[in-house]
Amino acid sequence: GNERGHACLLAAAVAVSAMKCSRTTVFALGLLLLVAAAAPVVRAEDDVAEAEVAPVKDFKEGSEKYEFQAEVSRLMDIIINSLYSNKDIFLRELISNGSDSLDKIRFLSLTDESLLGTGEQAQLEIRIKVDHKRKVLTLRDRGVGMTKAELKENLGTIAKSGTSAFLEQMQKGGDMSLIGQFGVGFYSVYLVADFVEVRSKHNSDDKTWIWESKADGNFAISEDDGEPLDRGCEINIYLKEEAQEYLEEDKLKELVARYSEFINFPIYLYTSKEVDEEVAVTETVDDEAEDDAAEAADDDEEDEDDASVEDEEEEEEEEEPKTKTVKKTVWDWELLNDSKAIWLRPATEVEEEEYSKFFKAISKDEKPPLSYTHFKAEGDVEFKSILFIPEVAPSDMFDNYYNKAAALKLYVRRVFISDEFDELLPKYLSFIKGIVDSDTLPLNVSRETLQQHTSLKTIKKKLVRKALDMVRKLAEEGTSDDDDDDDAEGATAADTKSSDDKAELSKYDKFWKAFGKAIKLGIIEDASNRTRLAKLLRFYTSKSPDKLVSLEQYVENMKAGQKSIYYLAGESREALEKSPFLERLLAKDLEVIYFTDPIDEYTMQNLTEFDEFKFSNASKEDLKFGDADDKEKAKAKATRDAFKEFTKWWKDVLPSDDVEAVKISNRLVTTPCSVVTSKYGWSANMERIMKAQALSDDSRMSYMKGKKTLEINPRHPIIKALKAKAEEEPESEEVRNLAKIMFETAMLESGFTFEEPQGFASRLFTLVRTNMGISPDEEVEAEVEEADEPEEVEEVADADEAADAEEAADAEEAADAEETEPEPAAAVEDEEAPKDEL
Repeated sequence: GNERGHACLLAAAVAVSAMKCSRTTVFALGLLLLVAAAAPVVRAEDDVAEAEVAPVKDFKEGSEKYEFQAEVSRLMDIIINSLYSNKDIFLRELISNGSDSLDKIRFLSLTDESLLGTGEQAQLEIRIKVDHKRKVLTLRDRGVGMTKAELKENLGTIAKSGTSAFLEQMQKGGDMSLIGQFGVGFYSVYLVADFVEVRSKHNSDDKTWIWESKADGNFAISEDDGEPLDRGCEINIYLKEEAQEYLEEDKLKELVARYSEFINFPIYLYTSKEVDEEVAVTETVDDEAEDDAAEAADDDEEDEDDASVEDEEEEEEEEEPKTKTVKKTVWDWELLNDSKAIWLRPATEVEEEEYSKFFKAISKDEKPPLSYTHFKAEGDVEFKSILFIPEVAPSDMFDNYYNKAAALKLYVRRVFISDEFDELLPKYLSFIKGIVDSDTLPLNVSRETLQQHTSLKTIKKKLVRKALDMVRKLAEEGTSDDDDDDDAEGATAADTKSSDDKAELSKYDKFWKAFGKAIKLGIIEDASNRTRLAKLLRFYTSKSPDKLVSLEQYVENMKAGQKSIYYLAGESREALEKSPFLERLLAKDLEVIYFTDPIDEYTMQNLTEFDEFKFSNASKEDLKFGDADDKEKAKAKATRDAFKEFTKWWKDVLPSDDVEAVKISNRLVTTPCSVVTSKYGWSANMERIMKAQALSDDSRMSYMKGKKTLEINPRHPIIKALKAKAEEEPESEEVRNLAKIMFETAMLESGFTFEEPQGFASRLFTLVRTNMGISPDEEVEAEVEEADEPEEVEEVADADEAADAEEAADAEEAADAEETEPEPAAAVEDEEAPKDEL
């Protein structure tokens, strides 16, 4: 009978009789009784089917039940109720634990080989398997395993561990992804699991034990009567409904590739794939009958000899069975971590091809690296590292520059921890890719605390030094190649062309083109390494317009007695080569560096000297060449005295806001005048750059603008003529306008812009008018109004009317003469009618 239904009815009846109920309650209970009475009979077979759909796992019968230690219970409660988004770390932690277990048994086997076993038992590996039907994920390792006591101690009643420390960090808002570094990474499995089984077998124990927990504060341990394990652990994870994605093969492959790619032991996943298989085709009776009939017809048509030959061929064909290709699903173990942790091996044992393959694996780049460095750091913090310089810069290299993390992966004992540590490398070296693996890095603190840890600062210092040394060696290789090309003096034109192509394709040229801006940013940001970075700079100069030059090469080529490194910044090399600021420098055969990148202005504000030589901007005032003797100084003083009144007059003519002083120039040769800025203000090029900023601040620009100085060439005929006119007619408006026009023209040629260009244009047009002999009072010719076309039509119409009037008068005279003939008059009227209409 329906015992479950009777039980429901009985329970409901007792409930109704035991309390006073309202009519609504009684009605509801009545409906409940009807539903219970109508419930179908559930048999044992149905219970089994329900269990397969939604298994409810419970402790094994006869198992010993325990309560978790209080701290472990708190930990599990935090994990189970956590809203932590990155649940993926559970697989990383379990694989890491399995790897540690395999390391232990391998270490023990060094002194006792029998512990490792033979055959399949000796295979040190981790296997992952998925049971879609039961919704169970299984991890299996052949590590050292655990006894019953160790299961209880390690997984349930941890007396002294990092649990307390981890709980404290979690209460402070710590990062759960670091759970493994506290020794309690196993419990991260409850981020995705409702129920967990751990089957374990130790070499010292003949029995296999099973540890079970629902994460409800209790766990149970019992002897396992299932398939025995040879050694190691098997973890069965019963996944939550919201964690079913971890049953997908692609998801598991992604997690292993991300977190456990370089684990020292092979990791296998039980996967399925479809393969083509040839199977025999069974012919039906009807098909055979049709074939026989066709063969008989063929035999009748052909002669006996052909028939005998054909019979022999048919017999041979019948001996070979007919087949067809079908798809078949095959299950097998697939290796997931075929990339080797090459940083663990000595650099001398690693081949060039292995480095290239490793770089492509971690960077997902198709091209090999430009350069790499492989080293091991020892001292307070020991770590191993491989750093790579890619050939091509990422397209978003400077997007969100100050919030972008370095492209380095941090590992601890070959287990991936994070690639988001900002303190491993400075921002300007974020293009460098690679790994850092430390066995001693103390990660039992939150990520925020770790970033301020002294160990990480030590690692950063060593990484920066190694990275810059790698770039320096790349630069030295390029320099040596250039020197070899320069030594080949007797080369033919074809050889010279090939050497130029070689220089263009040199590794450091590629590096500078891709990452030169990053090196300049480093000079701005990294004061401690500014000198090292300065040696990596490359630029074109007045003596090397087509070939990049370093500061060291510039210093080597300096003239005797030269005390400054001269440079000029502008929009392009072509514009700089024609700049009036370079006239005296080029005349003295002094080399000038050309800076055409907008960031160069910022860089040179931070780089004031190199190798004890000061940098000197050719567009700034007080330019010195360092070769003036007493005679030249005396001559310059005499010139200043001779032009003193003239320069004072010119200064008074110009607006005080525009120019600070008018001085005699020592840099001009063929140009009459130029405008320079003060030593500590913005140059003309810097003003142009700042004006182009989308978020420029006008108040700051007015403060940072350099004071302008008009420098004049006392030997230029225009200056001499203007000086003479100023002495004759100092108050003449024409002469004053000429002085203003020359100043404004010099501003344009020096790279400045006008706040009010209309005044300059008006004065320039006035000067053109005067030079062309046009009177200042002559006005623009007034426009002549032309007659419209309709008026011409009216004039034509008036002429036609006059002609009609004359004809009419003649007709009247003829009518008077011939009064006896009335018909012609009527005819005239008839003729006039159309004319009147016209």
